[in-house]
Amino acid sequence: MAQEWNLRYPLVDGQGNFGSIDGDSAAAYRYTECRLARLCEEFTSDLDKDTVDFKPTFDEKDVEPVVLPAQVPNLLINGSSGIAVGMATSIPPHNLTEVVDASIALIDNPTWGVRELMKFIPGPDFPTGGTILGREGIYEAYTTGRGKILVRAVAHTETSKAGRESIIVTEIPYQVNKGRLLEDIASLVREKKIEGLSDIRDESDRKGMRIVLEIKRGENSEVILNQLYNHSRLQTTFGITLLALVENRPVYLSLPQMIHHFLDHRREVITRRTRYLLDKALKRAHILEGLIRALDLIDQIIATIRSSRDGDEAAMRLTSEYGFSEEQARAILDMRLQRLTGLEREVLEQEHQDLVAAIADYRDILGNPARVSSMMKEELAHVKTKFGDERRTEIIDASGGFDLEDLIAREDMVITVSQAGYIKRQSPETYRSQSRGGRGIAAMATKDNDYVKDLFVSSTHDYLMFFSDKGKAYWLKVYNIPEGSRTARGKAVINCIDIEPGEKITAFVPVDEFRDNQFLVMVTTKGIIKKVNLSAFSNPRKAGIIAIDLDPDDFLVNVLKTNGQEDLIIATSEGKAVRFSEGDVRPMGRTARGVRAIRLRDDDLVVSVDPASVDGYLFTVTEHGYGKRTAISEYRHVKRGGQGVINIITSERNGKVVATVEVCSEEEEIMIITQNGS
Repeated sequence: MAQEWNLRYPLVDGQGNFGSIDGDSAAAYRYTECRLARLCEEFTSDLDKDTVDFKPTFDEKDVEPVVLPAQVPNLLINGSSGIAVGMATSIPPHNLTEVVDASIALIDNPTWGVRELMKFIPGPDFPTGGTILGREGIYEAYTTGRGKILVRAVAHTETSKAGRESIIVTEIPYQVNKGRLLEDIASLVREKKIEGLSDIRDESDRKGMRIVLEIKRGENSEVILNQLYNHSRLQTTFGITLLALVENRPVYLSLPQMIHHFLDHRREVITRRTRYLLDKALKRAHILEGLIRALDLIDQIIATIRSSRDGDEAAMRLTSEYGFSEEQARAILDMRLQRLTGLEREVLEQEHQDLVAAIADYRDILGNPARVSSMMKEELAHVKTKFGDERRTEIIDASGGFDLEDLIAREDMVITVSQAGYIKRQSPETYRSQSRGGRGIAAMATKDNDYVKDLFVSSTHDYLMFFSDKGKAYWLKVYNIPEGSRTARGKAVINCIDIEPGEKITAFVPVDEFRDNQFLVMVTTKGIIKKVNLSAFSNPRKAGIIAIDLDPDDFLVNVLKTNGQEDLIIATSEGKAVRFSEGDVRPMGRTARGVRAIRLRDDDLVVSVDPASVDGYLFTVTEHGYGKRTAISEYRHVKRGGQGVINIITSERNGKVVATVEVCSEEEEIMIITQNGS
């Protein structure tokens, strides 16, 4: 009750070590001191005015109140949690200001329901802050007494002077142990469930919480934060169960019912307090009436008292001879001589007049329910003025779940992949345009015997489909590819997808949407072609799926995304090319083997497949750095399965063909990368 991270409004003011949000235990009681917090004055006020029932303590040596005459509902502002046999309660804390405003509104509008009250109480308000995603769970809990809400930590990114990004967590979900949270995040990093964090630090102090998660260069902080939300307790589900005892029976309550029960309690407290004050005022007025009358008969009364043997006889004679009650007689006997002065008489008469007015007021309160309601509102407003504060927990709309992808900018990225399987993304502006024949600039740092194999442009929100040489397909969002500098090596593909040992990625296809009217065309080194509807790959699987059934000595060369009616041109390492219509290949099942695309001679292999626009060009490059651009219209249109025509002479000077690419216009720019990475 002294821990401010457990109670929204602590009930105990503690001095010393009372533990921490990291789970540290409190010091021994001999090292601590405590007293009731100021708010508890509003819970115990009027306790001595017969406002609540009392019962014997457990040892029956004393009595204790059954409930407290609280002026605000502690069950709502501080919540409660507990487990019993066959039932449990989990009531979240709420903001005192909002609860008071809702209570006052319900006094004036007793028929209001959940929707009206949620204008005042939008949801729970946790002492540790955080963010609640969505309002449906709150509404369900406030309506039925049961519901679930998603609570997320508050975090933002900061960039250091050295350009390093860090995720800064300033608020964590309610009842999450900070120390254990950091241990869990470290375990996720060790197990490689979360990659991209270089350091984890706790910089929290007396000023507040500050957890620093340093990001590796090239990693997307928003993606990593989303992974942390999904895998760690930076995002938790809080189950709400509004179960409370009503007349000693456990009952599931809605929000209006909870506030109504509290208001009924306050009405009873005010009524019992007023009755108590009325009885006390009547008794005092009766005594004052006797004292004032005694002053008028003071000489006779003094003579009577002097002639009496003792006090009991004097009291009996005052009641029998003068008509005083026993209480009045005792008050007269206890009266000090000072009361005989004229000034004291005026004081007695004034006190009596005040009591008469107070008695009339008390009787008016008891006979007028509107007065009781007005007093309830005044007392609630008084507590709000003294202890009300601002909401700590933010509530945001998140219908259908919170999609972090909306926070990631949609922009084109250059994707670079090396022969050894390293991948990275970077902005197209990184590369400057050069004239033909230039020496080029480094596009990627590579190890010995490694070289850049593929380079293409795709949007951050697209899927990137990976196709291995063994005919399997994998998926990855482009924004999940690590971003690197122009000369950075990148990240191993095997750390991005669950590729099997010995597999190599040979083709990449960016996909923005898996449409029924689009196809994937696959070509192998042995000249086999296969066409599959793109929608057959619309269900991403982490372990990948079979895209084409291959012979043991055959490998997948490339995969194209087409509309089903395009012309294709297939080139071989020995300088042959064949052009035919995609319509010659019927759509097949996902695991089919395919049909013959080109008839190869001995030792010849397919090196590439490209779309063939009528007004485009085929740009061919050989292993010795020679190349040419030829109009596609010069390649005659044939049926699939032919030997093709000569595309380029593979002489000793040129070497064999290593790649071809379609060029749609003379204004396009070409990037050529050598095996050394230039």
